[in-house]
Amino acid sequence: MRELLRKIIRTGRVAEDPPARPAGAVPEAAAELRGSVQIRHVDAGSCNGCEVEIASAFGPVHDAERYGARLVASPRHADALLVTGPVTRNMRVALRRTYEAVPEPKVVVALGDCARGCGVFADAYGVAGAVGDVVPVDAEVPGCPPEPEAIVAALRGLTGR
Repeated sequence: MRELLRKIIRTGRVAEDPPARPAGAVPEAAAELRGSVQIRHVDAGSCNGCEVEIASAFGPVHDAERYGARLVASPRHADALLVTGPVTRNMRVALRRTYEAVPEPKVVVALGDCARGCGVFADAYGVAGAVGDVVPVDAEVPGCPPEPEAIVAALRGLTGR
């Protein structure tokens, strides 16, 4: 046991250095969050491709939590909404109510091409529109699906870390 402890102390922390901070403007509402953002994810009608990448972004490889971003289960505990997919007719009211439940200041991130402009689901009979058509959007992440690095970079833009 002592030998293992000595080895741990000698080796120290082994982790890669974080990448450089992303360049770009921080949304006004995010400036008030001061380095820590609690995020509520809302699937408004996606194909689940973005959800796989979100799981990867918060997994051990990309570890978005080390930059101050954390997923929470309730919109009442959240500072930001991370919305994926085009907003379906059945999710329009639910997304609006979720947005209203988030306390001020709040930020909305449209994640993926479908959330930004309906993507391949544009003009589908069950689609109400893009996220920006239902709630105000502060930041967008392009891609179908967006890479975990892009998701982490967007979240770092919110936290400023």
